[in-house]
Amino acid sequence: MASGPIVLKRAYQPAAPEDGQRVLVDRLWPRGVSKETAAIDLWLKAIAPSTALRQWFGHDPALWGEFQQRYRAELDANGEVVGQLKEVIQAGRTTLVYGARDEAHNDAVVLADYMAGVISAGS
Repeated sequence: MASGPIVLKRAYQPAAPEDGQRVLVDRLWPRGVSKETAAIDLWLKAIAPSTALRQWFGHDPALWGEFQQRYRAELDANGEVVGQLKEVIQAGRTTLVYGARDEAHNDAVVLADYMAGVISAGS
């Protein structure tokens, strides 16, 4: 089955029909965003980085490389929820929604790349 594209979008950007399935990939709900405004189809708290990893990283770009490695290790150990997200992505266009201000250094960036690898490997 062909998978749909994976798109990234901040929770503070308006939802749009072309987003497809909107999956919130943060452990915490984005501050100040109502459930109606967010238009989230699925909230996968369990796929977010652990609280310890998130707090260690603190969105510090200097820790980005190490954060990516540690988060990928967590994803490797979290096969059930990775499989759940894989099914959503394979069903069609999927937007990974996140709350971080930094659009280049956040868990959704790592997760999108990780999931692209999972899909292409056919695992």
